[in-house]
Amino acid sequence: LSTSISSFQRRLTEIDDLLREDEIDVDRVTGFAFRYGVPEGSARRALVWKILLYYLPSKQAEWDAVLKRTRKSYRQFIDEIIINPHEQENDDHPLNPNPNSQWNAYFKDNSVLLQIDKDVRRLYPDMSFFQQPTAYPHPSLAGGEESLTQRVERSTLSAKHVSTSRGGIRNVSTSGPKEEDCEPYQALARGQEAHWQVVERILFLYAKLNPGIGYVQGMNEVIGPLYYVFANTPSEWQEHAEADTFFCFTTLMSEIKDNFIKSLDDSACGIGAMMTRQMKLLKSVDPAVSDVLEKQQLSPQFFSFRWLTLLLSQEFQLPDVIRLWDSFLADTSRFDFLIFVSCAMIVVLRDRILEGDFAHNMKMLQNYPEDIGIHVVLQRAMDIREQHSSSVLPLA
Repeated sequence: LSTSISSFQRRLTEIDDLLREDEIDVDRVTGFAFRYGVPEGSARRALVWKILLYYLPSKQAEWDAVLKRTRKSYRQFIDEIIINPHEQENDDHPLNPNPNSQWNAYFKDNSVLLQIDKDVRRLYPDMSFFQQPTAYPHPSLAGGEESLTQRVERSTLSAKHVSTSRGGIRNVSTSGPKEEDCEPYQALARGQEAHWQVVERILFLYAKLNPGIGYVQGMNEVIGPLYYVFANTPSEWQEHAEADTFFCFTTLMSEIKDNFIKSLDDSACGIGAMMTRQMKLLKSVDPAVSDVLEKQQLSPQFFSFRWLTLLLSQEFQLPDVIRLWDSFLADTSRFDFLIFVSCAMIVVLRDRILEGDFAHNMKMLQNYPEDIGIHVVLQRAMDIREQHSSSVLPLA
């Protein structure tokens, strides 16, 4: 025990010394985070993740200017994008057939917003964090401005209730969103908002600023760990968790967005290629397990699709997901290590898979066993990476 404590203290000192440097050695920080994860406390993880996601430069002297610029930009995004179309030109109206009408954009936005609202309300339901009020609600709420959540709840002009007849006549239904679309939570005091509402605003802005991909179900699961880490940072940066999460999420999505584009599923850069690489790796590491899955016709689409697309954010408890992400974000070939971890998750279940039938194995892989420790999976993934990376991972 004393040896473990001494080893932990040495690592703590090592990472703290690295993060105090005027110019941070990003390679050493990356290597540390990949191998050991980032120790809790003192805002270490939030800082390391921001460096690994290129949000902060290596020179500390440049941080203040970068943060002021990005946070100012985020405030401008909110001011310019989250707008009420009732404030537009007087000749614009809900039945305006002009495709450039602000009302037309409003209807389309409501359709996206309704889906985001449904998804973020379910974010990590086993935790109370996302339902708790943030200490830093958006200032506009104090002035009585309508929140996105209120817009969903009160809007009767949702895009899904707007249709155009074959004769080109627009019909607007007066029925609002279904009651089940707006799951009730305990009402917060005026001017307050829950953490999930902050996440909702980030995702809505992302969808508006990235119309090529927009919002796709599952993005809520990807943004959850980022926001949780930044919003729980015991420092002055906590106040700006929303803006910082937005920019880091945007960077992360730029690297994994192909996984969310269905038309790219079977391309070399799509999720199909990642699943092929994973199963190729599994066949090399453990042919017996691979053969059982093939014989039982347990396609990786049944389980690996979610694992790889969502970066395992739904397979483990959030603290374990965060530890995994330390290594994923520090992976110099992002996200190759995700494939090694996904393979290791199967390999450590070897005995159970070999003994199980189709139904048993399907259920187990879709609901990963809680008795498998994350450190067991990580160590097995590290071992597989050392033994098989050069010969297996490149996809022929």
